[in-house]
Amino acid sequence: MNASLDQRWLASTSHSPGALQIRELSKHYLLDGQPMEVLKGIDLRVKPGEFVSIVGASGCGKSSLLRLIAGLESDYSGDMQLDGKAITTTSLERGIVFQDHRLFPWKTVAQNIAIALKRSPLTRQEKALRVAEHIRLVNLQGFENAYPHQLSGGMAQRAAIARALITQPKLLLLDEPFGALDALTRISMQRELQRIWVQHRSTMIMVTHDVEEALYLGDRVIVMDARPGRIKYEIDVDLPHPRERHAPRLQELKEILLTELAGSDADK
Repeated sequence: MNASLDQRWLASTSHSPGALQIRELSKHYLLDGQPMEVLKGIDLRVKPGEFVSIVGASGCGKSSLLRLIAGLESDYSGDMQLDGKAITTTSLERGIVFQDHRLFPWKTVAQNIAIALKRSPLTRQEKALRVAEHIRLVNLQGFENAYPHQLSGGMAQRAAIARALITQPKLLLLDEPFGALDALTRISMQRELQRIWVQHRSTMIMVTHDVEEALYLGDRVIVMDARPGRIKYEIDVDLPHPRERHAPRLQELKEILLTELAGSDADK
């Protein structure tokens, strides 16, 4: 992608925050003293307010890519920008939710959510109002004073999502957020996340192993190939939100994605 194309794309997305641009991103680790390439030549553009799902076999670099975007790792080559500003370290402009909710067990739901505002210039009253708003956003009213051990897995993840969103990030990153949940809770949480995204409209990027989940939530699905991790294929999910889980078009796209994923495995 040349400079003029970059400038035109940035200009077209400048009216709304949350435009992510990644160019020639590569990453390697040292294994037994030898470089092991984890990501190679990743080029990705995400529009403001877009929901992008990333799928691929274990070891293809999905989570490494998310950690780099979050600013949790800095040793890489290439370029990453959010709204035209280089990503160099962690920032409240980029929230992240992991598979493990990572709530502090000694703090209540409200306290866990509020901790993200610790360095905010908001007044105590403004912080309390924002916490209450985000508790309502994730449907946890009545559980403000509950501790993590008193919550179900799905409720704990909703609290983690509220904590990530309370700083009003331009970009929310989700690393297998429902991977540890049972099947029924996972389906319920997918509906909840779709509702939250439609209401909140942050740009979201989610890593998942679940093809149905990727299609149900994503505006676009990226298929990654491994050794080294790179983008192999992408598909637009041309359906409005909210979606019907068993829509015929989703089933068609599922077959296409499964074929691509099977092809990736066969190439190894």
